[in-house]
Amino acid sequence: MKFLVDSMLGRLAKWLRILGYDALYFSSLDDNDLVRIARAQGRMVLTRDREMLRRRGVDCLFIESDDFREQIRQLLHDLNLNLDRSFSRCSVCNSPLQGVAKEAVWGRVPPYVFRTQERFSLCPQCGKIYWRGTHWQRMRERLKRLEEETL
Repeated sequence: MKFLVDSMLGRLAKWLRILGYDALYFSSLDDNDLVRIARAQGRMVLTRDREMLRRRGVDCLFIESDDFREQIRQLLHDLNLNLDRSFSRCSVCNSPLQGVAKEAVWGRVPPYVFRTQERFSLCPQCGKIYWRGTHWQRMRERLKRLEEETL
């Protein structure tokens, strides 16, 4: 499932990427451009704009809450999203991540991280490097709680 997230839902776009879903986000596109992109790429528009729901020929889902935790719960419930693909996309630019050898990140991550971590992922688009440190563990726990609350 591919999403186009409107400008009011930037935090939701980031978390959809963390969940592993293809989520485009533009901070300053008008509704006509959003609809054009969604149609051309077969994306569902996630929006808090009721006017967008009236557009023909575009798949839209109205996001009920302003709270991003509630937004994630809604998507997990309404679209039956799951956590199977979590941490497989870049949270910054949306590109699929690629595993990379530890030696390839030497000098690009803090020395402690290099010493204590064995697995790294790289975004081929923006160059961001990811690893499964304490931040990853906290995000994983948070996502698991949201999923359990949805059941």
